[in-house]
Amino acid sequence: MKVNEIRKLTTEEIIVKIKEHKEELLNLRFQQATGNLEKPSRMRELRHTVARMKTILREREKEN
Repeated sequence: MKVNEIRKLTTEEIIVKIKEHKEELLNLRFQQATGNLEKPSRMRELRHTVARMKTILREREKEN
């Protein structure tokens, strides 16, 4: 997800997306532990997306 797309979302939508991505990350970690992980790059992609979302949330907090 690109930064511009994230900025268009409301704060509540971003929080929901973060939870969804963290759940997916957890599932990917289980797959990795059992050796069934097909796309390891997806883990890195999700971590970066979560970080972007948290950064934008923090920016919005500081504005107010």
